[in-house]
Amino acid sequence: MRTIIMMLDSFGVGESDDAKAFGDEGANTFAHIAESYQLQIPNMAAMGFAALGAEAMKVSHVKSGKFPLSFSGKITGAYGYANELSKGKDTPSGHWEIMGVPVLFEWGYLPKKYPSMPVDLKEALITIGGLKGILGDKHSSGTEILDELGEEHMRTGMPIIYTSADSVLQIACHEGTYGLEKLYELCEIARELVNSLNIGRVIARPFTGDKAGSFIRTGNRKDLSVLPPSPTVLDKQVAAGGEVISVGKIADIFAHQGITQKIKAHGNMDIFDKTLEQVKSAPDNAIIFANFVDFDSLYGHRRDALGYGAALEEFDKRLPEIMSQLREDDIMVFTADHGCDPTWEGSDHTREFIPIVFFGAKVKSVNLGKRSSFADIGATIAEHMELEPPEYGTSFYQDLKL
Repeated sequence: MRTIIMMLDSFGVGESDDAKAFGDEGANTFAHIAESYQLQIPNMAAMGFAALGAEAMKVSHVKSGKFPLSFSGKITGAYGYANELSKGKDTPSGHWEIMGVPVLFEWGYLPKKYPSMPVDLKEALITIGGLKGILGDKHSSGTEILDELGEEHMRTGMPIIYTSADSVLQIACHEGTYGLEKLYELCEIARELVNSLNIGRVIARPFTGDKAGSFIRTGNRKDLSVLPPSPTVLDKQVAAGGEVISVGKIADIFAHQGITQKIKAHGNMDIFDKTLEQVKSAPDNAIIFANFVDFDSLYGHRRDALGYGAALEEFDKRLPEIMSQLREDDIMVFTADHGCDPTWEGSDHTREFIPIVFFGAKVKSVNLGKRSSFADIGATIAEHMELEPPEYGTSFYQDLKL
């Protein structure tokens, strides 16, 4: 038996129970894309996405009318949606909670002011990193700050450092003029320095181009995360002698713990290709975990609803390729780690329910309803893989079985 996890990064399905506390009351990534794009995703709709989107909308605090995507055929998957226990709406919190370890502590955040970095952190990074100085030192969109400071960075050699509403420190440097390995080394230094601040991730953001408007972030991004506070379902899978195959940035998110194979991939379609290869070849007793990052980084954060819709349709068209490779005892899981409504103000994530869709030859069509934690997904995967259950989460595995 195997589990294939398809993480549609940022594909929220409606404001969560506590969205108002985050300023996200009314956010709905799925519905607003469907409204903007006249979305056509027949394979996902048949698995249950249309039904779960409509179900999630019913409990929204702000009613936005009829869900803009319908499906009248036979639903082939089990579907539902989940509320988040973790205190943040960030990437590690979402992924870790899905794997049974909600983040019940407060991350450290850099303030939304200029400059954002504490003086002692900035001075230590400059000294230890051997820098002339730094650029940025504020909250910003990753693409906007490159246009603002990219040329100055190339001229001076000073790295661009910025943050966001997430618990993160991001360092952007030009691959050609600064160097990729030098950037990674600087991020390792920063990782050590921000540990005392409880910052969740330091992210290397390499880019290319020669002037404002032409700068492009490359696929050589690297996330340096802290370790999950307790063993995840992935750790339990490895401890039991199984395989955990990471495709894309999954290994970085889990600080390379609970991973047996790391498959590098850049962009949704390359990630899809690499995931398909693993589904064809991976042995039994394997978890294949892929993160489709473009939904978040290229479309959600950039508030590009049309681009998000087109990317979903491209993803949906390819699903039969993987579905045809599933073995009798395999389950395929579709979910997300948070929302990032491309019609929302700002550029931050949105606090939303995440989708739960399970598909496979032995999975029956059932409405799983609203789940109280993302960790229910991990608990269900653990039961399928015959693992010790995680501390958090309630399995619905018995509801899936034909």
